[in-house]
Amino acid sequence: MDKDLALLKELTETYGPSGFEARIHKLVRDRLSQSTSDIETDQLGGVVGKIGSQGPKILIAGHLDEVGLMVTHITKEGFLRFLPLGGWWGHVMLAQRVKVITRNGDLTGVIGSKAPHVLTFDERKNVLETDKMFIDIGATSREEAKSFGVQVGDPISPVCPFEVMPNPKMLLGKAFDNRAGCFVAIRTLEKLKEEGSLPNTLYAGATVQEEVGLRGAQTLANTIKPDIAFALDVGVAGDTPGMSQQEGHSELGKGPLLGFFDATMIPHPKLRDFVVGIAKQHRIPFQIDIMTGGGTDAGKFHLAYGGIPTLVLSVPSRYIHSHVSMVNRDDLDHAIKLLTECIKMLDQETVNRIKEMNGSIH
Repeated sequence: MDKDLALLKELTETYGPSGFEARIHKLVRDRLSQSTSDIETDQLGGVVGKIGSQGPKILIAGHLDEVGLMVTHITKEGFLRFLPLGGWWGHVMLAQRVKVITRNGDLTGVIGSKAPHVLTFDERKNVLETDKMFIDIGATSREEAKSFGVQVGDPISPVCPFEVMPNPKMLLGKAFDNRAGCFVAIRTLEKLKEEGSLPNTLYAGATVQEEVGLRGAQTLANTIKPDIAFALDVGVAGDTPGMSQQEGHSELGKGPLLGFFDATMIPHPKLRDFVVGIAKQHRIPFQIDIMTGGGTDAGKFHLAYGGIPTLVLSVPSRYIHSHVSMVNRDDLDHAIKLLTECIKMLDQETVNRIKEMNGSIH
């Protein structure tokens, strides 16, 4: 396994549900520290490495958190009730393994429900709500569960080992939403560090608590005060059976996604066109993402202070917001290449021109 795959394995297999990002924060911080001693954090846990010392401030950030769960109750029989941290769909949850992260260590559990054999016909037709589910950790009583270290408020993370598929471009793992964005931020900083001086100051890293309302995007933007921001995330791939052209048209392996619209942001048109121009100039493949629902950290980045020109740069991913997801390695590499070329061109004059809103954008 090469170094990039080893990093992806470490990123995706590390647990870090929203609000409980300490482990993945340490991993990303330690990796950034290999390239720069200049590390900045906000007080919620967002972290960036800084390189360069002149010109405009450029922020590129994934988000550390993954969708997870939290213990809300321990039944007298020793089962755990829970609530979602981020968006979950009931169909993808049942019979899946999880890790309950306790003060005494991580406990394996499985998400269960009433057996389908005893459900009524109408019950079988519906998506089971999470309040009808439980987690079985093998305890026989509330007292035994507590003796394992479980407490109300403990976070719970999905379990899925990282794996390179028979087609080695295809990568399978937990939490590509959004360890893919973290990977792109880290590798972009490392590549630009190797290339030498920049016409700007780059801040590369990740926010926290994106999955529960883009909260860490606000605190990181307030800390860094960037001139230009890129939110690095994943988008919904539309290349699986049953997906219509209207529901999604992006494909794995066809290039990173440039977000032209989502429910939280319309990108700054001059920044959008600047990035498209760089992609065409360097013949870097890209896809256009128009998403009528959902959003990314860009929804908070672009509203900070007087407004920050912001663009979403994503990679398409299958099966996000579940225990497992899939991305294509070429899309990650092309995202890094595109960001690298864009950042090298963002000097003060270019940033000033992007910020000017007078006149035509064309």
